[in-house]
Amino acid sequence: MIILKSEAEIAMMRRSSQIVAMVLSELKKMVRPGVKTKELDFYAETRARELGAVPAFKGYHGYPASLCVSINEEIVHGIPSERELKEGDIVSLDFGVVYEGFFGDAALTVPVGEISETARKLIEVAERSFFCGLEQIKEGNRLSDISAAVQAEVERHGFSVIRSFVGHGIGRNLHEEPQIPNFGVPGHGPKLKKGMTMAIEPMIAAGDWEVEILADGWTAVTRDRSLSAHYEHTVALTENGAEILSLDNLATAEAFTGRGVNA
Repeated sequence: MIILKSEAEIAMMRRSSQIVAMVLSELKKMVRPGVKTKELDFYAETRARELGAVPAFKGYHGYPASLCVSINEEIVHGIPSERELKEGDIVSLDFGVVYEGFFGDAALTVPVGEISETARKLIEVAERSFFCGLEQIKEGNRLSDISAAVQAEVERHGFSVIRSFVGHGIGRNLHEEPQIPNFGVPGHGPKLKKGMTMAIEPMIAAGDWEVEILADGWTAVTRDRSLSAHYEHTVALTENGAEILSLDNLATAEAFTGRGVNA
């Protein structure tokens, strides 16, 4: 069942999503050669708690960290460790929090120093495909209109859409209905309605879309080990149209500075 949110509930999700945006913005500035991925995870958890939120991923189905850090051919769910980022890597940072009972979730892919032209283009297309999907979030459109728009943009540039993982509804739970694939034909699925809140997250590959899960049981990689990029925002369909709740908005995010951990 798709849970429609009231304006008050969307306002709460906007606050949680802005904490996510603020943390990701700060993490992006930390990305450089030599940084250990566990340092990014420690910062993300510490900063979220300073802002009064609780990391959403830690302990979720047993996931052992607060931040997902996925490097190069890793698509999603990379576990932070002693691994150091290297010049030329690309790294997906996926983070979520719960704040006063409501979840926010977002991700971006960041270059580490100088990267290849293919890697640069892959990151750009992942982001661009999100905005193509966003354009379809209108009352009366169908869910698969989002999916088809993402897929068309990705494949137009010669890349592949990962099919094993999808976007999702979000609200009082990290994952709610509906599931939102990044591929499909338009005109199918439930109609989009005011009050729907969704995490739209293209995951794309420079090569084939097939996936393997590593021995840690979490890290998903491209089977052909081609580069992957990931871009995600929490979005609400309001009376004014689609609103990205997790866009980096420092004026809003600064309002959380200095808050302690919720009891």
